[in-house]
Order: sequence, then C-alpha cells, then structure tokens
Amino acid sequence: MQTIKEIQEEIIDEFSMFEDWEERYQYMIDLGKDLPLIEAQYKTEDNIIKGCQSKVWVHAELNNDTIAFTADSDAIITKGIIAILIRVFSNQHPSAILEANTDFIDAIGLKEHLSPTRANGLVSMIKQLKMYAIAYQTQLN
Repeated sequence: MQTIKEIQEEIIDEFSMFEDWEERYQYMIDLGKDLPLIEAQYKTEDNIIKGCQSKVWVHAELNNDTIAFTADSDAIITKGIIAILIRVFSNQHPSAILEANTDFIDAIGLKEHLSPTRANGLVSMIKQLKMYAIAYQTQLN
C-alpha cells in the first residue's frame, strides 16, 4: 500500500508534466470521470460537504482499519478536485489521514488557480475528510 506522501508525490509529478493550467484542468476533469462514485443511497443531505459552491457528496466506510471514500459532484472541476483528495486519502488509516499535510496542493499550484469560492470548497472538502478520520480513529481506539 502506498503512503499518503508517496501518492502526493505522484500527483505532483503528474501535474508537472502539463505546460499550462488549461491542460491541468482537463486532467482534473479526466480524474473526476474515473472517480469511484458514491452509491445513490449515500447521495443525501447528510453527505453533502458544507462550504462548497457546487454539490459534493462524500461517503466513508471503515474497511480493515482503513477508510474507503467515495464521492460525486455536480460540477466537473469540483469532481476532479475531490477525486484528487480521495486518491490521496482513501484506503489509508485514520491516523495517517489526520497526520497528513496537504502541501502538495500548493506544490501543484491548485489553490492559486481556483476562484475564492472553489478554494473555500477545497478547504471544506479536506476538513470533511479529516472529520471522517477523527470519527473512525475514535472507533478504533
């Protein structure tokens, strides 16, 4: 199993292959298309991330001491953003998620290329994924 840091480094490498942000946005859209989609039964108000301009649903399940995330969004760029975050944090131990930094987001230049509302949504997505980690960490202890 890859560590969060290894996955983040892969993402940084992948984004560095693109020459401009138009190509990077297209790549994020493609990542969103490959996102493990949340099952319809979990597309509820309880699973909507508050603070996002678009609708973003996230569901988390604990499987053998790791958290598996699924998600969806009604906006293609936002779907790409959550796909990146899920790639980093899914199938990781709650403590690893809680200890992980998100410097890779600055390293790929994502935050500076998002509108203020999307940047706030990004922060809300990270916060929600870490809240799931806190909840499951508590269950494991």
